Amino acid sequence: MSVPRLQIATAFTSVTVGYSAEEVATEQVKLEEKQRIFGIIPNFYVSYDQNAAPLTAKLKFQLAAKVAFDPITFIGVGIAAGAEQAGDHPNYPQGWKGFGQRYGAAYTNGFTDIMIGGAILPSLLHQDPRYFYQGRGTSKSRVLHAVSFPFICRGDNGRLQPNYSTIGGDLGSAAIANAYYPASNRGLGLFFGNFLIGTGQRAAANLAQEFILNRVTHRARNQK
Repeated sequence: MSVPRLQIATAFTSVTVGYSAEEVATEQVKLEEKQRIFGIIPNFYVSYDQNAAPLTAKLKFQLAAKVAFDPITFIGVGIAAGAEQAGDHPNYPQGWKGFGQRYGAAYTNGFTDIMIGGAILPSLLHQDPRYFYQGRGTSKSRVLHAVSFPFICRGDNGRLQPNYSTIGGDLGSAAIANAYYPASNRGLGLFFGNFLIGTGQRAAANLAQEFILNRVTHRARNQK
């Protein structure tokens, strides 16, 4: 006579640890804040992750401040001011006083642009201020992707939309410049000139991001 065996059911309990979109975005921004060209020049406003989580308003301001107050930014502004001093433009005097005025103007141009176009308007309009690296496809598609990004951006909802934030930032910064540039340089010429220069530089920077800078940008080891 066989003795029946008592079978005990084994229960397995699995625990899934979830992260909120804000937590994911925060970690991704921490990685982006380590991106530097040749390990030196800030390259924080580029996302190499096409599926990056949307930024909160806090993270948008954090990223803008990180760029605006980075030591290399101040050095870069000094170089730009020196070039303007050599070219005697704008119409500030020569000497240390003129250099200081050019330095202040150059820094204020960049600061107002990045704060308006990179933090304030993206927060109000729910748009992502970063450039999303494509890195694949034909050269033509990558060029179109790069030069269109000053005019088209990704919304916080993940959809492409008109880039009101960047355009508004360039326009706002150009308008504010009339308050501190020499009277002889003010007017519509300064406004449209600064706007077109800002937009052109952004398109050129995006092209460089797509084909050159990605190769020389040092990133965190656990970053794609």
